[in-house]
Amino acid sequence: LGHEKPERALHLAAALRARHAGAVVLRTLGRQYAGEPEPRWSLGLYERRDGEPLWLGPPDPLSDGPPDPSSVGSEQLEAFRDALVEAFGELGWKACAVDGGSAPDLRIAARADGQAPPADPALEPRLDRDSVHLGPIPLDGLDDDLAADGIRLFVIDLPAEGPVAHCPRVELPSFAGVDDFLACLGALGRSAIRAELPALILRGFPPPVDARIAWTTITPDPAVIEINQAPYPGGVRFLAASRELHDVAAELGLSSCRLQYNGTVSDSGGGGQFTLGGPSPETSPFFVAPALLPRLIRYLNHHPALSYLFAPDYVGGSSQSPRTDEGMCHQFQELDLALDLLGRAKEVTPESLWRSLSHFLADASGNPHRSELNIEKLWNPYLHGRGCLGLVEFRAFRMAITPERAAAIAALLRAVSAMLAIHDKAPTLKHWGETLHDRFALPFYLRQDLHLVFNDLRASGFGLGEAIEAMLSEDPGRARWAVEFEGCALEIEQAVEFWPLVGDVASQEGGGSRLVDASTARLQITLRSVQEKAPPIDGWQLLIKGYEIPLRRDHAPSGVVRLRGLRFRDFVPWTGLHPGLQAEGPLKLVLTHLAVDEALSLTLHNWRPDESPYPGLPEDLDDAARRRTERLVVRRISRGSLPPVSTPPEAALSDYCADLRRL
Repeated sequence: LGHEKPERALHLAAALRARHAGAVVLRTLGRQYAGEPEPRWSLGLYERRDGEPLWLGPPDPLSDGPPDPSSVGSEQLEAFRDALVEAFGELGWKACAVDGGSAPDLRIAARADGQAPPADPALEPRLDRDSVHLGPIPLDGLDDDLAADGIRLFVIDLPAEGPVAHCPRVELPSFAGVDDFLACLGALGRSAIRAELPALILRGFPPPVDARIAWTTITPDPAVIEINQAPYPGGVRFLAASRELHDVAAELGLSSCRLQYNGTVSDSGGGGQFTLGGPSPETSPFFVAPALLPRLIRYLNHHPALSYLFAPDYVGGSSQSPRTDEGMCHQFQELDLALDLLGRAKEVTPESLWRSLSHFLADASGNPHRSELNIEKLWNPYLHGRGCLGLVEFRAFRMAITPERAAAIAALLRAVSAMLAIHDKAPTLKHWGETLHDRFALPFYLRQDLHLVFNDLRASGFGLGEAIEAMLSEDPGRARWAVEFEGCALEIEQAVEFWPLVGDVASQEGGGSRLVDASTARLQITLRSVQEKAPPIDGWQLLIKGYEIPLRRDHAPSGVVRLRGLRFRDFVPWTGLHPGLQAEGPLKLVLTHLAVDEALSLTLHNWRPDESPYPGLPEDLDDAARRRTERLVVRRISRGSLPPVSTPPEAALSDYCADLRRL
């Protein structure tokens, strides 16, 4: 939760509200994790999509601080309560003050069905219930039993201490429909103005929303402030909202990525997931075209680029977004049968679709939230209040560095889904086996695979265009080093590594985070000729620790390339696997060719080559790139000074990578 997060979140909400006149701030409940005594806080900003104001009452103080303590007293609170009872009557609701209430705890009971609400807590004890903010969320979900019985309880109070001291608050009940909620906001705003309240905090149960309401919620999560936003109908409006969010975050010193001292760019600590659905659950594309979700599962299985190229730092079977083929083999075989049975069914209902696939879209512990495709909110009758929304979440995405890149990814996912709603591009599942984590750890093959996706989209009439394709093909945060030597260009590029979980999945389910061994890193080494008179590309040798590392021969649009992945221990963790294995230290490579008298020595340091401290964190991406560049030290040496060359042990080589930990 952290001590700084609430203050940062309040400033963020205030900055967003300043850009959206007529929006209302609601302080509701966030998620509750195992072992935590109460739900986490959540700030929500809600507005109408049609541009009409949603809130005309006094503002939430947010970062402006509470009003003058002497500005609000018990008489003013009682005037607010009386005005609110009258305003509810104007809506056609039956409302009354609850007996026994006195400032600063005034209560109103209301009904919208024409019946008189109870006023005596002796007859209806639930009228004296505690705030929903003070207790844990029940295991079966948040529930307002009074509202379920048609009784809406509003609690007006004036906190005596804390960061919101002396600011009036109203705790809202649960609302089943958006129309009643909007009517209630109107009554609250008018009543607060009549009572001349300088500020007002709205809190309580999360509100209902539909396609008329746009919202942004701000909540705490490990290492980050998490922001979720309502869906947008198209890429243009999504881009505008993303740009606004990045601008506001930058003004407050918040970032969508982390820059390490040595120039490494890592993800923010949170994810950048995307959700697709429809304006209403019934119009979800996954129900309008029931074949879409099975096709999407198979298509992602065929194209690992969509699983790894845009993913966070931690991927693989025990990550936050495991693929369907990264679990146990028999589960994958059963998924194949489930997809076949769905294809044979004469009718596929939303519930049968969810029940057929929910067991397979989960991690090894059975957690359905951690899956490359999360269908918790597709048609799940067991997720109270929000399980049947027709939504599918794509989780294999890190927070995009720029809003433009986020919009490009959104365009890609929409295009792939639109294509698959019409065309079945992957009619069967593919068993990649060890190739999945060997070949597709390398950016070269991930980009090749991504371009196959681009080709499918173009052929189906859903092409993205050159500009978006180019943006998706490049990653400004990926570490790269390049050097030319005797007509040969050598490039070192950050590759994908699959960090293992330390311990078992099930025993770590109750915690807020899980322990992984992140000490292994992977790089891709690529050679290509850049001059017509360059020595033959196949004659180049890559030497490490006196071993010749074999290079694969492949083809790129620019011509023949030779490449290989390198795995090595980057640091020794405080706890993890292989306690006796030391870190690699600076990675030393030698590039040599029989037709060239000199060889090229390359030393890639994990820190400044002179080991001096950095003056601070990088100022921006350009500064980070400069720091990465200086970590590679290159010099020419005599080929005759090289020691005898050995062949690596067989255990150190796979088809696409060399594991330096075994040398």
